[in-house]
Amino acid sequence: MSVNKKELALEGLKCAACITKLEENLKTLEGVKTATVNFATKTLTLETDRVEDPDKIIDGVKKIIRNLEPDVVVTEKKVNFPNRKAFLLMGLDCGNCATKIEDHIRKVPGIKSALVNFPAKKLIVEVGANNTGIVDTIKNRIQSIEPGITVKETNAEDKNPITELAHGSEKKETIRLVIGAAFFAVALIFKFSFITEAILYGISYILVGAEVLYKSARNISRGQVFDENFLMSIATLGAFAIKEFPEAVAVMLFYQVGELFQDYAVNRSRRSIAALMDIRPDYANLKVGDEIKQVKPETVGVGDTIVIKPGEKVPLDGKVIEGQSMVDTSAMTGESVPREVVSGSEILAGFINKSGLISVQVTKDFSQSTVSKILDLVENAAVNKAPTENFITKFARYYTPVVVFGSLAIAVLPPLFIEGATFSQWVYRALVVLVISCPCALVVSIPLGFFGGIGGASRNGILVKGGNFLEALNNAKIAVFDKTGTLTKGVFKVTGINPSSGFDKDQLLELAAYAE
Repeated sequence: MSVNKKELALEGLKCAACITKLEENLKTLEGVKTATVNFATKTLTLETDRVEDPDKIIDGVKKIIRNLEPDVVVTEKKVNFPNRKAFLLMGLDCGNCATKIEDHIRKVPGIKSALVNFPAKKLIVEVGANNTGIVDTIKNRIQSIEPGITVKETNAEDKNPITELAHGSEKKETIRLVIGAAFFAVALIFKFSFITEAILYGISYILVGAEVLYKSARNISRGQVFDENFLMSIATLGAFAIKEFPEAVAVMLFYQVGELFQDYAVNRSRRSIAALMDIRPDYANLKVGDEIKQVKPETVGVGDTIVIKPGEKVPLDGKVIEGQSMVDTSAMTGESVPREVVSGSEILAGFINKSGLISVQVTKDFSQSTVSKILDLVENAAVNKAPTENFITKFARYYTPVVVFGSLAIAVLPPLFIEGATFSQWVYRALVVLVISCPCALVVSIPLGFFGGIGGASRNGILVKGGNFLEALNNAKIAVFDKTGTLTKGVFKVTGINPSSGFDKDQLLELAAYAE
């Protein structure tokens, strides 16, 4: 049975310890063969049977994720609609509202499918042949659902500004933590009455830790108790209960600052990887009769003829049928010297035409082109997990309950069996154990290290296909590069000896040996 690969973006996923739980629940869905969550890129990769109704599987995936992680917004990363329209939904700031709009728009007559990309605030729809007045219908329907949203038609293929949105989120988070830290510093440095001090610490705690408390309460109500939010909440609230206000706020502040640095690191690597993907061509010059139309590469079919002007990127793999030119292949092969192409030459997407006008007959559609496969490798580099990452993911599943029950034992057992031990003393020590045992750093540190390594390599133009390959490099002792900077396997074999007139095979081998 053939297998279909689907990629979904999980925007808002902040719980590294929840990944195993998500994967296990998703694998129970009918039609899903494998499910892999990449925390660093916030991507879910599904392998599904080619069932008749793929939308049913996606709806099932969204339902499971909504139940386990309500704050996570699921969007398809790759949408290939042949007849698409896109709308910017300015003022959309609610994930549930996005889901509601998506469900309602799908029911509009003439709409084949609809997808709301919540982080990009964009609605993309596939319309049927008879779509007269469909734009006004969509706008009116959205206004009736969410009157505060301004709808503006845009280009469906515009790039998704996830990194810009992430940067804005980082800025807001930083401001909130700075304000909370300021209240904490005032209460810590200056002398106040007990009530005033408690109020200052309380304001600081709410500013810094309200999000963690909310997530903990929500997860407990859904039966999801053992996670880092629960540990941080019970430890800091316990510290407040024993009137250790500075410790409670400091612990929450340091935890949130750590989370912020983690987001900074991931987004920096994400931007580095995105920069490596600049080889993607933006358009193709499609030749239709005597007319040339500028279209998206995805819409060009095998056998079509495209025209590539000097200075343009080659958008699709093909064969030159007219003209000759020099092409820059460095982005694809590392070769710095331009290559000449003439009629009959094979040419790959991602090359840059340097001199002449050439006509190319397309031999592969965009999804199968060389540049598309390279982009796919880049986007999914961190999906190939190293053995260390797989071990940590499994270990974290059992780690949190052990820590919680271990801390409970520390709080209860010593006062019962050790003479002179007090509950207040050992409860405090149990809370310390809870704080220092938060699993988030443990679960995130290794995958984040690998993802940071992949991002760092991409900043220098090096594509590492996954954490498993990065870990394998640890065992490499010698690396040999050729003049183009290309790293090759280095296993060579003589396949034939063909001397010209005046030489026999032995003489040719002797001269070759001298030359070597």
